[in-house]
Amino acid sequence: MTAGLVIMPAAGMAQDAQLGEVKVISTTIDDRFTSKRTEPTTVHDISGDTVDEKRPENMIEILRSIPGVTADLSSGDEIKIKLRGVENQRYMGEKPGVAIVIDGVPVFERTGKVNIDLDNIESIKVIKGGASYLFGDDALSGAVIITTKRGAKYKGVTVATDAGAWGFNRQIARAGLAGDWGSGHVQVTHRAGDDYYWQSAYKTDYIDGNLRFFLSDTSDLTFGFEKSERMKDKHGSVKGATQAELDPKGTVGRDYTRMYDVNLQKLHVTYANDLTERSNILATAYEYRDQTAYWSAPQRVAANGQAISDSSPGAQELYTTQNNYEQVQRGVKTEWRANSGKAGWLGGLDLRRNTYRNLDTAKVDYCARVDFVPPYACPLPASNFIAAGTILTDSYTREAINAVYGEFKYLLAPKWTLTLNGRYDQIGLDFSSGRTREITTPFSRSKSFRVPSWRAGVSHEAGRNLDFFGNVSTSFRAPTADQLYNGSLSPTGGKTLNNENLKPEKALNLELGMRAKTTAFGVAADVETAVFQTDRKDFILATNGQYSTSTTTAQQMYDNIGGVRNRGLELSLKTDRKQTFTFDAAYSYIRAKFTDYDNFNLTLGNPYVPAPTLVAYNNTGNDVPRVPRHQFNATFGWQPDDRWRVALEMDARSWSWADEINQEKWDGRTLFNLSAHYDIRESGFLGAKWSLFARVNNLFDKRYWSAARGTNDASNYLTGAYDGVYNAEDLSIVVGKPRHWIAGISATF
Repeated sequence: MTAGLVIMPAAGMAQDAQLGEVKVISTTIDDRFTSKRTEPTTVHDISGDTVDEKRPENMIEILRSIPGVTADLSSGDEIKIKLRGVENQRYMGEKPGVAIVIDGVPVFERTGKVNIDLDNIESIKVIKGGASYLFGDDALSGAVIITTKRGAKYKGVTVATDAGAWGFNRQIARAGLAGDWGSGHVQVTHRAGDDYYWQSAYKTDYIDGNLRFFLSDTSDLTFGFEKSERMKDKHGSVKGATQAELDPKGTVGRDYTRMYDVNLQKLHVTYANDLTERSNILATAYEYRDQTAYWSAPQRVAANGQAISDSSPGAQELYTTQNNYEQVQRGVKTEWRANSGKAGWLGGLDLRRNTYRNLDTAKVDYCARVDFVPPYACPLPASNFIAAGTILTDSYTREAINAVYGEFKYLLAPKWTLTLNGRYDQIGLDFSSGRTREITTPFSRSKSFRVPSWRAGVSHEAGRNLDFFGNVSTSFRAPTADQLYNGSLSPTGGKTLNNENLKPEKALNLELGMRAKTTAFGVAADVETAVFQTDRKDFILATNGQYSTSTTTAQQMYDNIGGVRNRGLELSLKTDRKQTFTFDAAYSYIRAKFTDYDNFNLTLGNPYVPAPTLVAYNNTGNDVPRVPRHQFNATFGWQPDDRWRVALEMDARSWSWADEINQEKWDGRTLFNLSAHYDIRESGFLGAKWSLFARVNNLFDKRYWSAARGTNDASNYLTGAYDGVYNAEDLSIVVGKPRHWIAGISATF
C-alpha cells in the first residue's frame, strides 16, 4: 500500500541503475525494503513462512542456515545470538555485540538474549559487519532485525497445536480481518515443557497483534503490541567432563541461577507516508518493559558458619540472592527518504530514554565467609553475617541517547553505486545507588559518551546475474553503568573498583563479497560469498579475568584491556524452493584471535577465601574461545508435489577451545534433523485448510556438548572440594539433547 517509492524487486533496481536512478532502501524502522543489488554489505533474509514451516523450538533452528551465526542456548526458547565469532569470549548476561531490533525497537534485554514469540515473525533480516552506522550502541558485528506479523494475509482464523518430547506442547490461535480500511489480527500462544535437563521446566504465554489503518492512498498508521509472561527454571549446565558423561541432565548440583519470572511488554506505533513519487517519511514511537525476578548464588555457608553442599538437605531451595530487575525503554525514531536521478538519501533521528533498576536482596540468612573450620560459627567481623532481606544491590540508571544518522547513495557509473553512511550518538548515563531509605550515604554519578560511526561501500553490477560489493565500517559499544560503577552497585560497597575512565569499545570492519544467480545441477540457485575482517580495540573485561575476584594483591575492576581480530570467509547457496529437489547450504571459516590480552588471571582452589590463588596468563595470540574454525549447515529437500515436503538437515561444526588460555577443547560434532510437511490446500474437514508437520532432531542420537566454558578451577560436583588444578573437570558444560521429536497440526478457516 504505502512506501511505493522504495518497494522494488531486484530486477527493477537493476533497471533503475541502468537508467541512471538510484534509491535508498535502508531503514531502521520497518523492514519493507528488500532489494540487495546495490547493497554493499552482507544481508540475509528469512521469511515468516520459512519460520512457520520449521515450527522452531528456538531461534537458532532458523538462524543456523546463515553462515557465521552462533548462539548460546539455554532451556526453553531463549537464545543469545552472536555473529562472526564476536563476543564468543563472553557468556551469561553480557551484551551479545549484536543489535537486536524488533519492529524498529532496539531491544536490549538484560540477559543478552532474544525473547520473542516465534509464532509471530513476519521476517528476519541479518546484517553482518559493523552496523552502528544505523543502530548505534552494541552493533559490533551486525544486527538482527525482526518484523512481526502484519497484513491482510492473516485474515481469517488459524489454530494449531504441537506436542513433543519431554512434555513439550504448543497451542496457538489467531484471528484476523481485512478490508478497504486496513487489516489487523490478534494472536495468543502458549508454549511449555519440562525440557531435557533437570529443573529446566518452562512456560511462556503470549498475546500479540497488529492493526494497520490506511489513512489515504499513500499513508498508513500501524499499531503493534506483544505481552508475554515467562517462567523457567535452571539452564541445564553440568560441572566437568565426568558429570557430562555420567549425569548429562545435571541432576546433581545447583545451577548458579534458578526460578526466572519474566514479564515483557512491547508497544509501538508507526506512521508511513509517501510524500511524492520520490520521497517518503517513516516515524515510530515505542515502549518496551522488562520485569525480571530470579534466584542466584547457591548458599555455601549457613548463618552459623556450617558448610552447605549441593547434596545437603533442602539445598536446592537455598540461594542467597533474590534478584529483581526492571527496565523501561522508550523512544522515537523518524526517517526521511528521497531520491533525485543518480542520487538517493536518507536522514534519521533516534531519541531513546531508558531506565534500568536493580534491587537485589538476601533471600536467606547466610555467612559471607567460607572458612569451613569448626566450631562452625560465622567469623568476625560482624559484616560476614548477612540477614535475610539485606539490600545487596540497589542501583538505578537513566540512559539518554540522542542520535542522528543518514545514508547517501550515488550512481558513479551505470553499474557502479557508492554508498556512504554516518551516525553520531550522544549517550548520557545518570547512575545512583543506595536510594532506599535504609541507606544513609547514597552514591550518584553522571557520565556521557559521544561516538561517531560510519560506513563507506561500493557495489558493481558485473553482469545480469552477478554483483560484487565491498565496504569498510566502524562500530562501537559504550561502557555500561555496571562496568563504570561496579564497586558502588551495593550500598555496602563491593570487591570490584569503580572505573570512570572506561572508553567505548570500537571496531573496524572490512568486507568484500559477491552475489550471483546461477544453476547447480540444473536447479536455479542464489549464491553469496564474502571475506571479512573485524578489528576490535579497547574491549572491556574485568582485570582479574572472567568471573574472578579481587585479592589482597590484585584489585579487580573493569578496564579497556585488549584487542581482538576476527577474519573469515562465508558462503551461502540457496536453490529455488519450487523445484522437486532443493539444496541450501551455509559455510563459514572464522579465525578469531586476541591481538592484545596480556592480563588474565585464573583462580586455583577456593575463590571465596580472603586470598585466593591467582595464576597470571598472557592470552595475546590465543584463539578466542568457543569459535569453531569451520561451520557447515545444509538442507536437502524433496517435494514431489505442492502438498509434500521432506527435508534432511545436516549441521556441523569443528572443534574450538573452551577457555581463554587455550587449554581445554570443545569437540566438534555433526547432527542430522529430519522434517516432513503435508498441506491440504483445498477446504477440507470443517471447511479449513489443514497442515501436518513432524520433525526428529538429532536423528542419529549423537552424544555431544552444546556448550563448554572454562573460567577457573571449580569445586567437584559430588564432594564440593577444590583440587587446586584446572582441567576438563572444571568446565561448565551443557550436554546436547539426545534424539527427540515434535509433531503438530494446524487449520486455517
